Amino acid sequence: MTFPDTATGGPADDAADLHNTSTRELELRARTAVAQLAERTDQEAFQALLRLSALVGESLGISARSLAVSGSWAQVGDAAGTSRQAAWSRWSS
Repeated sequence: MTFPDTATGGPADDAADLHNTSTRELELRARTAVAQLAERTDQEAFQALLRLSALVGESLGISARSLAVSGSWAQVGDAAGTSRQAAWSRWSS
């Protein structure tokens, strides 16, 4: 899945570069970007965080369903610190 950069209409970063990046490195990049947006005092940064919040929510569902397909809802529940039933209820659709 590729998410466009709404400011430029192009990819947020070089997709090939990000595709080969470790999960931990992607997390660190995302944390840094979010923290920098949070420190800004302009309305545009706040709106960007709102958009990212919605995107993360949607992405959690996509990731949970992908993990369930390749593994199980029990794995999703374990990763989320909840039961498989609660995970299925929250992210199955």
